[in-house]
Amino acid sequence: MLPRMDNQEVILLKRALERQKKARQQAEKILEQKSSELYEVTRDLKEINNKLENLLSEKTSELDGVFINIIDPYVVMDLKSNIINMNLSAKEFLGFDHTKENINLSELVHKDFLAYTAESFQKLLEVGVLKNYRAKIRVKNGSEKWVQINSSIIYNNDNQPIAAQGVVRDITQEMEIKQLLSEQRKQLDIIVENSPLGIVLTKNDKIIKSNNTFSHLLGYSKDELRDMQINHISEFEDQFINKGSASQMNDENSDNFVVIKKYFKKDGGVLLARTLVNAVKNTSNEIDYEVAMIEDITKERDTQWQLKASENRLKTVLSSLHTGILLEDENRKIALTNQKFCSLFEIPEDPEQLKGVDCSNTAEQNKVNFKNPKSFVSRIEEVLTNRKLVLSDELEMLDGRFLERDYIPIFNNKEYKGHLWTYQDVTLQKTLKKNLETQKEKYSGIIANMNLGLLEVDNDDFIQMVNQSFCTISGFSESELLGKKAGDILNVYELGVLEEKNKNRLEGKSDSYEIQVLNKNGEKRHWLISGGPRYDTAGNPIGSIGVHLDITDQKLLEVQKEKLVIELENSNKGLQEYAHIVSHDLKSPLRSISALSSWIQEDYKDVLDESGQKNLQLMQEKVAAMDKLIHGILEYSTADSSELVYSKVNLNEVIECIQDTIYIPEHVEISVPQNLPTILADSTKMQQLFQNIIANAVVHIDKEKGLVEVLCNEKECEWQFTIKDNGVGIPKEYHQKIFEIFQSIGNKERSTGIGLSIVKKIIDRYDGKIWVDSEVNKGTQFHFTISKAIGSIDKI
Repeated sequence: MLPRMDNQEVILLKRALERQKKARQQAEKILEQKSSELYEVTRDLKEINNKLENLLSEKTSELDGVFINIIDPYVVMDLKSNIINMNLSAKEFLGFDHTKENINLSELVHKDFLAYTAESFQKLLEVGVLKNYRAKIRVKNGSEKWVQINSSIIYNNDNQPIAAQGVVRDITQEMEIKQLLSEQRKQLDIIVENSPLGIVLTKNDKIIKSNNTFSHLLGYSKDELRDMQINHISEFEDQFINKGSASQMNDENSDNFVVIKKYFKKDGGVLLARTLVNAVKNTSNEIDYEVAMIEDITKERDTQWQLKASENRLKTVLSSLHTGILLEDENRKIALTNQKFCSLFEIPEDPEQLKGVDCSNTAEQNKVNFKNPKSFVSRIEEVLTNRKLVLSDELEMLDGRFLERDYIPIFNNKEYKGHLWTYQDVTLQKTLKKNLETQKEKYSGIIANMNLGLLEVDNDDFIQMVNQSFCTISGFSESELLGKKAGDILNVYELGVLEEKNKNRLEGKSDSYEIQVLNKNGEKRHWLISGGPRYDTAGNPIGSIGVHLDITDQKLLEVQKEKLVIELENSNKGLQEYAHIVSHDLKSPLRSISALSSWIQEDYKDVLDESGQKNLQLMQEKVAAMDKLIHGILEYSTADSSELVYSKVNLNEVIECIQDTIYIPEHVEISVPQNLPTILADSTKMQQLFQNIIANAVVHIDKEKGLVEVLCNEKECEWQFTIKDNGVGIPKEYHQKIFEIFQSIGNKERSTGIGLSIVKKIIDRYDGKIWVDSEVNKGTQFHFTISKAIGSIDKI
């Protein structure tokens, strides 16, 4: 049974049907009008076509006379290739006269082109036109000519083919040039393909052609290289072959330049090549093509870099030496020196500027700087005369410094080539022994009086040295300890630990550890020992040194601390249980009060006046506020103590859930302009964190159109979130107070003064921080961070 339609639906359907009928009538009228117009246009086109055919026939007759007088050879033949008519140019070119002899054009065609000619003539008959027919013919005098013919069929009035006409152009010279160019191109191809240089032709940076060498150098086949972008497999080096090359590249008048380029091989390697680029320009002076010739200089450049690197290393070594170097040639001219030499003798010039300086008189000039000038000069003359190796000559200078000098003669095939002087400041070494004794005495006093116990043993655990502090903490005198085995005289609870540590010292290991010992008086003490191996001058371990700290008092404090922590944890656990119990006990009478007020309001709504009804409503609101306050206190009490259950938390889903959970006025919009991350955290805490801040923002918006935005900024070690609104703002003096419990700004009934204190506790648990930027009547921005070290955080 069909559903029954009401009158309104019937009326609407009738109106729609009426509109459809009118539209169809209108379409039929338009179609009839267009058909009439199309008929008129067709008739006019037929008349125009007839006129054009008559005009074409008249023009054909006129053109027949024109072609007779054209400059190029012009020939008219019947459909069997017999010449009917030809102009004077054709007679002169072919050497025949059709008025005196019968000529058949097919007989003049070279035998190599007979098949091609028959095929072309058939095409002429089928199409009516033949363009750019090229063939070789033999003219009357027996010479061979290349011709290019453009021909067409001649039709009678019945549109029947009766003859053919054509213009003949002599292209013999053109074909000879073309053939010559072809031969030259073949020769050039042979040269290019066998060239030891890589050659590549490009147009607009696209590879058109390359030779075998280029293909071999890069490891690509020619097919792979074709149509590649040259700049995709190469790049310019930072330096050019010559300074002018860089400017030539940008010079419009320069057709070629040389550069060093890197080419990237198919196997991932790099080819360094000297590249000569030649630009091929057209008549408009624009570059059509570029030809590049590539020479592999990878080994050459590697050698250059190695030589340069070796030279730089030598310079670096010389410049960083603490020894002054002076190299003189056989004529006593400076070949090489370093900065240390200049510094030792206070020479202001750069070492490079001293090259070539004559040193013949330098001894006389510099003798004033030495304590014994005459001996300085005579010793140099003696050494240079003998030309024998001299080591560790000692020179005392007026300023109190001591120098040590070596002389090294240089011979090549027993021929003297110069010598090398080396100078070293040994002032410190000269005074080292004296200072060493002083320092030894100084540090011996420090060791003897330091508060840390020092103990030195050999590899067999025999005590070699102790200080007074060790004697104090152990209770033994120095005489009771020296020469004794430490393991025998010291009462250690875990003797195996000392044996293991001594073994580690032999292996060169250092570490810190704690042990329990009994001192001489039988008292139990805790020592912290930091030990390390002791070596002889050859670097061999010969024992160990231990620094001992008595930490007995600290250990007692740690025990007390652990006891207090346990007590505090138990206290916190009791407080949490108490908070849950109090919460339950408080909520029960609140629910009763709420129920009673609801019953009174419902049962006595006809008795109570408006004031009574309002007071009952107010009572329920206060009960709800009290319930919310109790819930907030319970959450606050567990915010920093409840166990965190980690899971992947999508913060985008958290914000969506909050929008469905809390009350959001119609004039307020919650916006998340960017995608928020997914973090590893406790989902409940994240819900509390974002919900409390967003709920606080929503409550304090007084604008006609409210907006709350949730933003995120990823940093190296943390996530920074911002929740901003355009609400009433927070005075500056409250920016810190609002995170304390029961601190609320304004008189909003929805605020308990607990939410932001819960937020602060949660942020603290995630090693973050929270702060506020706010201006009264302009809005508030809550910023807080969550450390990435708490859990792995991955962005969606």
